[in-house]
Amino acid sequence: MGEILEVTSLRPAPGLTPEDFVAANADINEYLRRRPGFAWRRIVVRDDGTILDIVAYDSIEHARSGAAGITGEMAGSPVHDAIDHSTVDWQFTTVLQHVERHDP
Repeated sequence: MGEILEVTSLRPAPGLTPEDFVAANADINEYLRRRPGFAWRRIVVRDDGTILDIVAYDSIEHARSGAAGITGEMAGSPVHDAIDHSTVDWQFTTVLQHVERHDP
C-alpha cells in the first residue's frame, strides 16, 4: 500500500498572511491527528505567497475520508475564512518513491 498525499495549493484570504492561515489551522491539526491513516502534514509557502498544504495518509480511502471531514465535520473551522477559495487547487497524489536520510 503506497503513501497518499493530499496536496492543496491556495492563497490566504485578502488581508491575511500565510502565518494567519497556519494559525487558523489549530483545530484542523487536532482533527487530523485523530484520523485513521494520518501520517504527517506540512504547510509551506512559496516565494509568491502561495501556500502548499500537504497531508500524508496510508491509503486513498483514509485520505478521502479525512479530506471529506475538513468540509463536513470541520465546516465551522476558522481555516475556511482564511482561504481565498478562488485560488484553491486540490488533489490526491500517490508517492512513487520515498527516500530517507540515513546517517552512518
